[in-house]
Amino acid sequence: MNAKKTNRIAAGVIYFLVGIVILLLIGIIGNILITGVPHLSWHFLNSESSSFKAGGGIRDQLFNSLYLLLLTLLISLPIALGAAIYLAEYAPDNWFTQLIRTTIEILSSLPSIVVGLFGYLLFVVQFGLGFSILAGALALTFFNLPTLTSNIEEAIKGVPQTQREAGWALGLSNWKTIRGIVLPAALPGIITGVILSAGRVFGEAAALIYTAGQSGSTVDYSNWNIFSPTSFLNIMRPAETLAVHIWKVNTEGIIPDVNVVSAGTSALLVIVVIIFNFGARALGNWIYKRLTAAKIK
Repeated sequence: MNAKKTNRIAAGVIYFLVGIVILLLIGIIGNILITGVPHLSWHFLNSESSSFKAGGGIRDQLFNSLYLLLLTLLISLPIALGAAIYLAEYAPDNWFTQLIRTTIEILSSLPSIVVGLFGYLLFVVQFGLGFSILAGALALTFFNLPTLTSNIEEAIKGVPQTQREAGWALGLSNWKTIRGIVLPAALPGIITGVILSAGRVFGEAAALIYTAGQSGSTVDYSNWNIFSPTSFLNIMRPAETLAVHIWKVNTEGIIPDVNVVSAGTSALLVIVVIIFNFGARALGNWIYKRLTAAKIK
């Protein structure tokens, strides 16, 4: 068998395997959307959930999911970015750096239920935060930080060394080279890393059951006082997210239309993740163009 024939066979096998993955993805997402999209309506999106009667919505769960995602990224992104810059640009190759990388790998492999129990014992019980959005965001930070750090580090390492050398040749310091050349060039990869980690955070349930809680307080969306117990911006109130709501209605729910609520919530969860991914990608391209006067093809 000659090299060309071997190459064609290998390429065919790879395309076949990729096709299987794509078909599985289309099948899973298609089944969720076909089952759940018909149940989506303005009333479903804009009304409170119901504990006993049919016809409830997911307004509060949707807002809680987005709010928790935003708060988690605000906490974890600066930490992950600083850690990734250190590991990629400053850290020497010694036992301490290897210890940091091993710690990151161990944290990234922890089951989410373990992170949730850790967050419950530390933030809910020990720190006295109770079941709250803040406790959930801090727990998700531990869950999100290793993956986000690794993705950003790989994006920074992917910038060609010649770009760093060009900055040094111009007399720029190492930090100015990183800030003005390396980070803008790595921005698409950084945005991708943020997208991947945000998708995990948005769909997480196990870690939030023990930290953010399984029920939500009465929320007043006209109350902008963050210290008020009824304010939608209060980070100390309990908050049930979309993923937790799906789990709850399927395990503990006694509403008559449990299948409708579960299917509609699942479809919305998938749609929001898809929109967020495409939107973040477009934003990353726009920022990259503004910073580098170039355009990603």
